[in-house]
Formats: sequence, C-alpha cells, structure tokens
Amino acid sequence: MYWFENLNPVIQALIATTFTWGITALGALIVCFFKEVNKKVLNTVLGFSAGVMIAASFWSLLAPSIDLSSELGYIVWLPPTIGFTIGGLFVLFSDKFLDKVLKNKKGLKGADSLKRCILLISAITIHNIPEGLWKSRVYECLE
Repeated sequence: MYWFENLNPVIQALIATTFTWGITALGALIVCFFKEVNKKVLNTVLGFSAGVMIAASFWSLLAPSIDLSSELGYIVWLPPTIGFTIGGLFVLFSDKFLDKVLKNKKGLKGADSLKRCILLISAITIHNIPEGLWKSRVYECLE
C-alpha cells in the first residue's frame, strides 16, 4: 500500500472510486444470470445488505459521535441517540408525507417505485451531511 500513499490525492480518489464502482457493478451483474429470484434468497440477501448498512452507519457515524460526545464532556449516549432518533423520525415522516403527496397518483404506474426512489435519495443525502461534517472536522484536526 506504500505506492498508493505516494500517489496524488486526486489519483487516489479516482482509483478508490473506480474500485467501489467496480465492486458495485459486479454485485449488480449477478442479477443478469437469473430470470427469477427465490423469495427466500432475496430476503436473505436484503437482510445481509441491511446488516452491512447498519454496521457501516454505526462505525462511520455513531461510534465517532459517541467518541466526540465523550471528548466534549456530554452524556456519552445522549447526542448519538438524539441524532439517530431524529433521523429515524425523518424517514418515517417522509414516508407518511409521500403517501399523502402521491395519494392522487396511486393509479399511476410506478408511484410506489417513485416513492421508494425519493426515500432512498433523501436518506442517502441526509446520511452524507453528518458524514461530510465529520470528515471536515477530521481534516481540520490533521492541519
């Protein structure tokens, strides 16, 4: 990995992004080989994916929040719990809000798919805000 550390940061980002894209594309390519997927297999894969995402959320967001709360002298579990709860409520209320907004479009083909897309995009966006704030804090500490 020494060679990677000596590369220009832009090249490092390009290689890392290409690697991440390649792994994602490889995972998505699997569906090209099946006409139908067994429900049990699909449920297992979705459960595994959910577990990976929960672990990623914990290690990249909640664990640093717990550490930062400790450093700042707060009750260690309180700020992460408040943030986690607000995030969960945001998704819940977004779901209910989209039900009301898309109520007139129930007959429209793809309304449920549109709702899922909006929820996914908003969840990813909301996820990236604190992660970006955390990374900017880390970079400030390194300077």
